[in-house]
Amino acid sequence: MKYVVLTKRTLPLALMAFCLTVFAVAAAAQGLGYAVSVMTRPRRLPIYCVDRQDKVVALSFDAAWGNEDTEMLIEILGRYGAKATFFVVGQWVDKYPESVKALHDAGHSIQNHSNAHPHMPKLSKEKMAEEIGECDKKIEAITGKKPFLFRPPYGDYNNALIEVLEEMGHYCIQWDVDSLDWKDVTAEQIRQRVTERVKPGSIVLFHNAAKNTPAALPGILEDLKGKGYSFVLIEDLIYRDNYYIDHTGKQILKKEPSDSQSSSEG
Repeated sequence: MKYVVLTKRTLPLALMAFCLTVFAVAAAAQGLGYAVSVMTRPRRLPIYCVDRQDKVVALSFDAAWGNEDTEMLIEILGRYGAKATFFVVGQWVDKYPESVKALHDAGHSIQNHSNAHPHMPKLSKEKMAEEIGECDKKIEAITGKKPFLFRPPYGDYNNALIEVLEEMGHYCIQWDVDSLDWKDVTAEQIRQRVTERVKPGSIVLFHNAAKNTPAALPGILEDLKGKGYSFVLIEDLIYRDNYYIDHTGKQILKKEPSDSQSSSEG
């Protein structure tokens, strides 16, 4: 058996080594605790659709790149008396301010799709807030209305983004019906896909510069109107408070306790 003999020369080194070991163990434990806390945090969800009993559906268009079809979309929607929500990128607003005004003047809702279309989860919370705030300012300067709905570019989000949006008074909006118009599928494929998947409270995703969306839109509007649906803005579809979001992303209004329950509990 070997023994370590501490002398006046070796004692300080031994104490230093001991302290470093204790520090390393404590740091590792703290890091593990942080990792566990992050892993166990429930994942926050945006609003994908809304629990509604009435036959209402919200049409939405993302505007990030081109602008060749915007006037045509305004004409088609107007022909059928349908209002839609347009999520616009700040840089798109810079290029096409006249289209933003035309959409707003036609009664459509102009909402936030970030300033430069980044992957939001890759940004710090400070940069997220900058992206959202900059686009808000550009839209409000033209429409006179500050947006309060936000759609993440690429549908890419995390808890931090939803927390930032809540702090800024915004709702995070996704969709439950993807037209896939961005894949340049045919007009008939777009029509079938949308009309077969829509249900009360659905949010449908289109793009303002997709190849076959203008050709598909009249058939979609006619089919859904024939089934008894009416078209509403997302801001009129969602619940503003007293709600929860289930594991599918459906926003559901919390039920108030009945009078009998309230009296018995009191």
